[in-house]
Amino acid sequence: QVQLVESGGGLVQAGGSLRLSCAASGSIFSINAMGWYRQAPGKQRELVATIISGGSANYADSVKGRFTISRDNANNTVHLQMNSLKPEDTAVYYCKALVRVRETGGTYQYWGQGTQVTVSS
Repeated sequence: QVQLVESGGGLVQAGGSLRLSCAASGSIFSINAMGWYRQAPGKQRELVATIISGGSANYADSVKGRFTISRDNANNTVHLQMNSLKPEDTAVYYCKALVRVRETGGTYQYWGQGTQVTVSS
């Protein structure tokens, strides 16, 4: 089994910053990709940013230039630095990882439990 644990959410004023972290643990052989998604009330879950093991990153247009995703491969951790936050960034943020597990060698998708980010105006 693989577990993803997120941390770093909270309440911040517009224009402020937060840093989210997600640590993966368990029966991990390798992690192909890690990423962040978010879901606001009444809306579908949407991609925020993803990063592959080689370091190449992809961002939603709405966060480009404000958010930065980074990855610590040695510790199976991904971070999301969020700057210039806006009220519309308010959502539950979820970590996702595409993991090759040790037992079977198969690749599976795992999600964290989510962390709330609230940006006040």
